Amino acid sequence: MKRRTFLKAAGITSSAALFSACVPKEAREAFLQKDFRSLSKDEVAGIIKRLEAQYTQKFGKPFSVSAKEPIPETSFGYALDISRCIGCRKCVYGCVKENNQSRDPQIHYIQVLELEKEKGIDFMHADMYYDRDEVPHEGHFYLPVACQQCKNPPCVKACPVGATWTEPDGIVVVDYDWCIGCRTCMAACPYDARQFNWGKPHLPSEEANPTTHFLGNRPRDKGVVEKCTFCIQRVREGRYPECVEVCPVGARKFGNLLEEGSEIRYILENKRVVILKEELNTQPKFYYFYGT
Repeated sequence: MKRRTFLKAAGITSSAALFSACVPKEAREAFLQKDFRSLSKDEVAGIIKRLEAQYTQKFGKPFSVSAKEPIPETSFGYALDISRCIGCRKCVYGCVKENNQSRDPQIHYIQVLELEKEKGIDFMHADMYYDRDEVPHEGHFYLPVACQQCKNPPCVKACPVGATWTEPDGIVVVDYDWCIGCRTCMAACPYDARQFNWGKPHLPSEEANPTTHFLGNRPRDKGVVEKCTFCIQRVREGRYPECVEVCPVGARKFGNLLEEGSEIRYILENKRVVILKEELNTQPKFYYFYGT
């Protein structure tokens, strides 16, 4: 062996030994963890056990982390009735609580846009920061925007490490442990639907939702990208997303696009449907419609 090769090998060995000696076992295992899709069931079970113990200790309440797989013969779709939405933002804050989004700095998966009726869907004149004493405001309508769960997602194509992908049930997910925080996916998303944790997320212990999914609402770290997952921890258990349940006017609809006779299929087949930025061919599974 040449001297240079020997020294290089020795350096790697020494670094590995130092890493093993100085870094706690749990942190070392997390750092060396493979991406989610290449993990065996036993490896997933071990990781979940570690995370549940970690979150339980941190938040002072029993946490569960599910890795429930997609429901067979299911492709989730979402529809939002523009004619009913009143811009109250209850969906925004229901989502925040359900999905353990940081309170400081604030992370919101749903952005509600206030638009003028005369101009229609005009993003150039949309107001995301409207502050009204009462809503809906006369002469305006509201357009909540979140991840469109695209069938042809540019964010997935842009990720250099394969940390985001589309599940068989149509949900675009993120492996938070594999994300390197490069934000390429954010730049690629035409809906501005992904959020980056610039600071260490602050989640009050008393407000933390302990029912979580590995690819969904489990607590995230600083330096990773996160997004809406249709409340994966709920929908794979046969429940509606939180935003659907908290909407006071019933503007939000959710269901299986593959199920004939379902409410979501009826809407797509019988209502005036709008697809945001349809010309980009992202093929969203989030649809807007006029119910009245």
